[in-house]
Amino acid sequence: MSLPTLLSGHVATAADDQPDLAGNLFPVADELDVADLAVTGHLPPGLRGAFVRNGPNPLFDPLGRYHMFDGDGMLHRIAFDGRRATYRNRWIRSRGLQAEVALGRAVYPGLSNVLDFPDRSLVGDAGPVKNPANTHIVRHADRYLALWEGGLPTEVTAELETVGEHDFGGRLRGAMTAHPRLDPRTGEMFAFGYSVFEPILTYFVVDAAGELVHQVRLELPAPVMMHDFVITEHHAVFLDSPIVFDLSLLGSGSMVEWRPENGTRLGVMPRLGGADDIRWFEIDPGHVQHFWNGWAEGDRIELSGTRFDHPEFGLSEAERDPRPALPTRFWIDLAAGEAGWEQLDDLGGDFARIDDERTGVRTRFHYLSSVLGEGRTMGDFDTIVRYDDATGERQLWTAGPTGHVGESVFAPDADGTAEDDGWLINAVYDDATGQTDVCVLDARDVAAGPVARVHLPRRMPFGFHANWFAAS
Repeated sequence: MSLPTLLSGHVATAADDQPDLAGNLFPVADELDVADLAVTGHLPPGLRGAFVRNGPNPLFDPLGRYHMFDGDGMLHRIAFDGRRATYRNRWIRSRGLQAEVALGRAVYPGLSNVLDFPDRSLVGDAGPVKNPANTHIVRHADRYLALWEGGLPTEVTAELETVGEHDFGGRLRGAMTAHPRLDPRTGEMFAFGYSVFEPILTYFVVDAAGELVHQVRLELPAPVMMHDFVITEHHAVFLDSPIVFDLSLLGSGSMVEWRPENGTRLGVMPRLGGADDIRWFEIDPGHVQHFWNGWAEGDRIELSGTRFDHPEFGLSEAERDPRPALPTRFWIDLAAGEAGWEQLDDLGGDFARIDDERTGVRTRFHYLSSVLGEGRTMGDFDTIVRYDDATGERQLWTAGPTGHVGESVFAPDADGTAEDDGWLINAVYDDATGQTDVCVLDARDVAAGPVARVHLPRRMPFGFHANWFAAS
C-alpha cells in the first residue's frame, strides 16, 4: 500500500490549538531506509540486534482535539551489527489507516470523541474504532507484535512490514495489554485485557509455541484502566487502582476519573489459576503505570514500580497532573494475609525497565527515565537513572537543558556474566538542533554518559515503548 506524503504544515501545529502536535510531537512525513549511520564514539562489538521503538505518527489532520494516544503507529528500527548501525521506519498499516488512505482523509475521531463512530460506508470492515497499534512492540514465538491496549495485537515482520491483527487463532476476542510479560525460562507470554464498558479483566497465557492456552475472566468493582502487571515464577500479580472509566463524561471532560474512595488492592493468583484462586489485598490508594519486576521468595512477594499518589490522565493539557510517579516497592505476605508499600526515592520518573531476561526473578539493577531540569511537564524526561538495590547507589546521566530522553532499553552482552553486563539504549532528542541521537550507554557506568551516539538521518518524534531484539 502506498502512503501519501504528509506535507509540512498539513497538521495543525500551534501549541494553543493542538499541544500534542507541537514540537517533537509533530509527525515525520515519510519512511526511510538509511545504511551506515554516522556515529560519534564507538559501537560495542557485542551490540548485535535491533532497537525498535513504537509511537504515534498521525498521517492525516485529526478530527477535533488530538491526543498523542490517537496517532497512527510508527515503528523506528536502529539495527546494530557490532560495527555499523542502520535505520528504518514504517507506519503500521492498520485496517483503519488503510480505510483513511483510500479516502484521503481522517475519518476516525480520537479519544476526545471516541464513540462518534464513522459510518460503515466509509470504513467497511475496518471496524468502528481504529487500532493504531502505537504503544509497544514485543517478540514472542517468532512473531513481532505491535501493541495497543484498546485492541488486538498487530503482527509485523522483522523488517517492520505489517502482517495484520493477530487473534491467536480466534481465541482472543478482546483487547490485549501493551505490557505483556514474557518468561525467558519457559517461553510463555502472560497478558490481560480490560474493558472500558464492563468491570472485568481478562487474563490469558500464551505458550512458547504461540498458542493461547489459558484464559480467565476476573470480576472487578468498576471498569478500570490497568496498564501493566507483573509475574513471578509462580504468580500473576495485578494492581486494581481507582482510575475508573466513565464514558458518560465524554464531551464534558476526561472519560477517566480518579476515585480514591473505590480503594486500591493487589491481586495474586497462580499463573495458570482460575477466577476463584485470586486473593486480593487492600493497600493505600495509588496507581502504577509501569512496573519494574516482581518475584516471590517463600510466602513473600515483592514488586516495584513508579507510583502515582493522585494521578490525573486527562485528555487535555489542563487536566493532566504534572507531578511525577515515585519509585515504590510493594510487598505481599501470603501467609499473614497482609500487603503494603514503601517509597524508595523522591526522584520522580517513569519508563521503568530491567534486563528482561530476569523477568519474574529477583533483580538488582533497575533503570528509569526522570527529570532534573526545571519547568518540564510530566513525561518530558531529561535524565537516565540506574538503581543498584544491593548497594543503594543511584547513578544519573542527564541529557542537558535541551535534551529529552525516552525509554531506556537494556541490551545484554552475550558474553557477559553479571546482571548489568550490557548496554542501555535510548532515543535522545535535542531541541536545540532538532535532531535525535540513539545513545548507547554502558549499563555498568551510566554516569559516564554515552559510549556511542548514533545520529539519525532526521528526528524521531516522541513516542512510547521500545524493545531490544538480539540477533538470532
